[in-house]
Amino acid sequence: MILYPPAKINLGLHILAKRPDAYHEIETIMAQVPLFDILEITEDRQDYFLQTGILVPPDDRANLCERALSLLRSKINFPKVRIHLRKQIPIGAGLGGGSADASYTLMGLNELFDLGFSVAELASMASQLGSDCPFFIEGGLQLAKGRGEILQKFPSFNRRVQLVLCNPRIHVSTAQAYCGVIPNSSRKSIQEIGEEKKLDSLQNDFEPSVFKAFPAIAELKEKLRSAGAFYTAMSGSGSSVFGLFDLEQDFNLNGIEPQTIIYSGIWDF
Repeated sequence: MILYPPAKINLGLHILAKRPDAYHEIETIMAQVPLFDILEITEDRQDYFLQTGILVPPDDRANLCERALSLLRSKINFPKVRIHLRKQIPIGAGLGGGSADASYTLMGLNELFDLGFSVAELASMASQLGSDCPFFIEGGLQLAKGRGEILQKFPSFNRRVQLVLCNPRIHVSTAQAYCGVIPNSSRKSIQEIGEEKKLDSLQNDFEPSVFKAFPAIAELKEKLRSAGAFYTAMSGSGSSVFGLFDLEQDFNLNGIEPQTIIYSGIWDF
């Protein structure tokens, strides 16, 4: 079985409050975009995980795919598997690649061995692996609240645009990004702004502190704006930045280093 876990971007992201459990209450619109990892799952004599492509820095925790496998094994028996993850979505980039990999591992195993878990059950398991993971069970366009795991489908913006997604190869720690944010719950909600389709009013609360710490990310956003993007923002806690361009307009990306552009193409949302 071969699956293609997608990246996501955030259309606005509000940090509303610090929670007693050390997480933050957020509100954001998550949008699936056509940039993918490749995940191959096959039955084997023993469990085996292989990761190629973009190097994932080692730490003391198993890869999210392995953790997803272990979580599912704790609930039901099924044959041993070989999982090969070809990493193509940059890590530490605000694109949710690792979360997508975990969720697609759950979904792939559920389908491959006909385990019978419902969408709701898969989403519940995914929430144990990471705040962004439940989004990828259904993907598309969703409003996320709580710590990101409370989801509802969001109405389409009915837009077809040219999406340019850039990554400056800067790793932004999510914990570091949260430290620089002052929560604010007394303003118009992301949901209201999104339903009014006022893209220019959708703000990412991480930007001021992240841009201060990493001026190159702020510069990249400004370059996209200067190139003619009608909306540009950082995704998640960074470091990726995206720009949306009208299909009819001519735009020039010569001011942006080619190696930072990780996706450019037509996108419907």
